[in-house]
Amino acid sequence: MAQNSVFKPWVPNWAIILILIFCMLHSMVLLGVYTSNVTYSASFLDVDVEDLQFSLCVTYGTFLATIMIESRLFKFFPTKKYFIVIYSLAAITFILSAYTDNYSVFIMLRMAEGILMALPWIPLRQLLITRFKSKNAVIIGFSCNYGALLLASPFIMNIAVWLLENYDWTYMAYGSALFQVLCVALVMLTFNNNRFHKKIPLYQVDWASYILVLTAILCGSFFFIYGERKYWLDSPQIIMALIIALITGGLFIVRQQLVKRPCFDMAVFRYANLRTGFFLFVIFYISRATLNMCHSTMFAIWNWEPSRVAQVQYLNVIGNVIGMILAGIFLAKGVATRLIFSIGFLIFAVYHFWFTFLFVPDVALSDIVIPYILQGVAVGVLFVPLVLFTVSSVPVQYAPFSGTIGVTGRFWGSTIGFCLMQNAQVMLQKIHFTKLRQFVLSESPETNERLVKVTQSFVSKGYTTDDAYRLSVQQLINTVSKQAVLLSNMEIFTVMGYALLFLVILLLLNRHLKQTFDLFKNRVWGS
Repeated sequence: MAQNSVFKPWVPNWAIILILIFCMLHSMVLLGVYTSNVTYSASFLDVDVEDLQFSLCVTYGTFLATIMIESRLFKFFPTKKYFIVIYSLAAITFILSAYTDNYSVFIMLRMAEGILMALPWIPLRQLLITRFKSKNAVIIGFSCNYGALLLASPFIMNIAVWLLENYDWTYMAYGSALFQVLCVALVMLTFNNNRFHKKIPLYQVDWASYILVLTAILCGSFFFIYGERKYWLDSPQIIMALIIALITGGLFIVRQQLVKRPCFDMAVFRYANLRTGFFLFVIFYISRATLNMCHSTMFAIWNWEPSRVAQVQYLNVIGNVIGMILAGIFLAKGVATRLIFSIGFLIFAVYHFWFTFLFVPDVALSDIVIPYILQGVAVGVLFVPLVLFTVSSVPVQYAPFSGTIGVTGRFWGSTIGFCLMQNAQVMLQKIHFTKLRQFVLSESPETNERLVKVTQSFVSKGYTTDDAYRLSVQQLINTVSKQAVLLSNMEIFTVMGYALLFLVILLLLNRHLKQTFDLFKNRVWGS
C-alpha cells in the first residue's frame, strides 16, 4: 500500500505537512500545560512543587513505557480512527482535570495522558517524513518533529499563564481540550480510511513487560523526586520504592531475554555509540535542568511577574531556532559528530559561566538576553544530532530499540537533573545561610544600625515599635535567605560549566566517536 494513500488526494502536500506538525503539538500540550505555572497548579491541587514534578515524571514515564508497544497498536487500528480516538480521549481527560482537585485522581489522569501522548508521536513523524522528497528528508522530519517539541513549550506556557491570569484553572483545561478537538477536525479533514501498515493482531503485545517497566519507571521516579524531601533511606516509602524499582526492572530485563518478541532488545547495548548517545543524553538533560533555576530566580529573587517570565522565554525560542538551523546545516554538510557535540556543549558551558555573574539581587532584562539565547542555541545545536546519532548507531533490526534508548536518556536525564539540582540547592543554601547569619548577629554594629533604620521606616508607616522591629528582623532574614540562594546558584552553575568543559575535551580527544548518520540505509523510525 502506498504510504501517502492515508491522505485524501485533494489535500496539498504543504497543508499535510503543516497539519501533521500542528498535531504533533498535542504531545507538548499533554506534557507541559500543568507545569506551565507550577505555583498556581500546586496551590489549586494543594500539593508541593515536588508533587507537580512527580506528575510530570508520571506522564513522561508512561510515555516512555508506551512507545515500546505503540507500534503494535498503530498497526492494528485504522490510521484515521486511531488518531481521532486518541485526540478525543485527550480532550476528555482535560475536561475531567478541570474538575479534579484530588491529587491521586490527578495522577491517574496524568498516566492516561502519558499513554495518549505516546500513541501518535512516532506515527506522526513517520507520516511527516514521507511528505519530504529531499535526500535529507529524515533530517528535515526529525528537525520538525523535535523542533515542535522544543518551540511549543514557551507558547503553551504563555497561553496557559494568560488564561490563569485572566480567567481560572478550568479555562486552561478547556483551552487544552479545544486544541485536541481541533486536531480531531484536522484529521477528519485530511485523512481517508486507508491503513498505513498491514494489520497485526493485538495478542502479540507484551503487556507483562509493559507493566513491569512502567512500575520500575514510576517507582524509580518516586525515589529520585521525593528522596531529599523524605530524607532518603530514612524513609520506609523511599526504601520500598527503590526495592520495587530494582525488582521490577530486573524482571523486565530477564523477560526480554526469554520472550520470542521482546518489546526491548537488550542486544542494542553491545554498540558503543549507542551507549555514548545514552550517556550524552543524560548529561544534556542534566545541563538543561539548570534553566529552571534561572526561572525560579526570576520569580523569587528578582520578583518578576509570571507573564514576564513567560514572555522572556521567547528569547530562548530564538536561540532554539538558531541552533536547529545550525544543526541542520552541520548534518547536511556531513560535519563530524564529535565536532557538533563539542560546539553544542561548549556553548552550554559558556551559558553557565556567563549566568554565574548574573545571580545578583537585581538585574535588567538586557543583562540576561545573550546568555539566555545562548542556552537555546546550545539546545538547538545538540538535540536533533543527539537523537539521530543515537537511533542510527545500531543495525537496522535494532533501530526502534535505539530510539527507545534516546527517550530513556531524556527521561532519566530530566529526572536525575531535577534530583541533583534540588539536593544541591538545599544543601548549599543551608551552608550559606548558616555562614551568612554569623555576620548579621545582633551583636554586629552594622546590623544594629541597619535594624534601627528599617525599624524607623516601619514606624513612620504607622506600625508599633514592637511590630516594626519584628518586621525589620524578618526583612533581614529574607535578605540573608535570598543571598544564600544566589550564592548556591553561582556555585552550581560554576561546577556545571567546568563539567561541560571537561566533557568537550573528552569529545575532542575521542577518536572512536564515529559519524553514524546512515539513516537512509537503516530507515530509522524509532523515537
